[in-house]
Amino acid sequence: MARRVLSLWLPGLATDRLARRKPELRDRPLVTILGEHGRMIVAAVNGHAESAGIQPGMTLADARALEPAVHPADADPAADAQALDGLADWCGRYTPWVGLDAPDGIFLDISGCAHLFGGEPALLRDVVGRLKGFGYQAGAAVADSAGAAWAVARHGGERIAAVPPGRGRQALAGLPVEALRLPAETAAGLRRVGMRRVGDLYGMPRAAITARFGVVVTRRLDLALGVAPEPISPRRPVPPHVARAAFAEPISTPENLADATRRLLDDLCAGLERAGRGARRLELRFFRIDGRVERSTVGTSRPVRAPAHLARLFAEKLDRVAPGPGIEIMILSATAEPLGPEQIEMPVGDFRPASAISGELAELVDRLGSRLGLSRVRRLLPRESWWPENAVESAPALSGPSPGAKGAAPWPADRARPLRLLPRPEAIDVIAPVPDDPPLAFRWRDGMHKVVHAEGPERLEPEWWRQLDELRDYYRVEDADGQRFWVYRAGLYQPGRAARWYLHGFFP
Repeated sequence: MARRVLSLWLPGLATDRLARRKPELRDRPLVTILGEHGRMIVAAVNGHAESAGIQPGMTLADARALEPAVHPADADPAADAQALDGLADWCGRYTPWVGLDAPDGIFLDISGCAHLFGGEPALLRDVVGRLKGFGYQAGAAVADSAGAAWAVARHGGERIAAVPPGRGRQALAGLPVEALRLPAETAAGLRRVGMRRVGDLYGMPRAAITARFGVVVTRRLDLALGVAPEPISPRRPVPPHVARAAFAEPISTPENLADATRRLLDDLCAGLERAGRGARRLELRFFRIDGRVERSTVGTSRPVRAPAHLARLFAEKLDRVAPGPGIEIMILSATAEPLGPEQIEMPVGDFRPASAISGELAELVDRLGSRLGLSRVRRLLPRESWWPENAVESAPALSGPSPGAKGAAPWPADRARPLRLLPRPEAIDVIAPVPDDPPLAFRWRDGMHKVVHAEGPERLEPEWWRQLDELRDYYRVEDADGQRFWVYRAGLYQPGRAARWYLHGFFP
């Protein structure tokens, strides 16, 4: 497939952006200005100001001398860059391979895409016409290389132009040397020696050009002619799996958005199945007719290609999409991982690795993760330790035993453990005989609890390598209201010293 690149040029980006916010400025001479060494310098002009003879680089005083009605506005390069980035985002409706050509251009690699829009001339008319509707004046050209497309778009003399495949050399020949994206001083030097057109360089010895002007001239010439490759760096990673839907009439109702999403998921998952892959992260883009792009993203805890499950994940986020005046294109893309055929079985309570978890359980985790965030959906796995704080570990919901573990340690079944532990044991005031009797009553958080039943003690000690020399005597106690607690006395009984008691957990 022959490579084809579209160069989009927005010569009035700065002033068009301002006129979009204030339409009354559209029919007035408008310039943006920057402060430089105490002077106000014109940075950009619109068509009316240019017709009056105002050019970038002039002082504001000179501009007003040419056109007293000129309207100055502060230049905002950051806002201009943001606007260009938004337009590049919108260009994703034509191809996923979109790169910035700052400060006023965009490159689109449309190889194999033009037929979807009726051919290259129709695609060019569509791009430029839609941008005009948004309030941006634009020029565009298509050629075999980014350099040739750039040159024709800016110096070809036509608003839109499609250079036939293999005809880049002829199209460039009559253009000025500035079309090679040369530094201003280099272009001026070429003109001084009589080389005013790109075609004038074709027959010149390369060694002589390089000796006089450096390698920049021959390098730029090779890029424009396609002799040397010039890759386009996409703004976003190009997804390997994409499904696209275009609508004859813009849609905006939640029902239409949900129906279109399901159809896109059916197409995408069919492609994933043929490729033996499963989606891990999916992005759904909504291209509005006013040029704005809305996005909705979901992630999965493991590779998935079940359209119904993925549709449920998106259903919880579609109500956040603002369709505005209507959506004309929806594009669904996904990053994926290998997912082969699998035997589904019901878990029976053992701690299995994620690959052995049933699809329904994984779908539940994904739905919870879509609402709460996957990192917040956790499970507790047992750890081989008698010390309560170390007896469990938090892990992702579908994870198995810790790496390197021989197997999942079972939950202790020969002794009762509380359903909930406090993050840290909290000190309590206890009335209790000594040395080994359970408490008769205790106060916790300003509440008094009379103990009517108690079991224990159960003595626990930490592992020797933790360097904790204090043991604990745990009791299971029940108060007069039926509440059950797990309390302990810290350390051995010492005559004449008050015992220290703590509340650590709660039983159901």
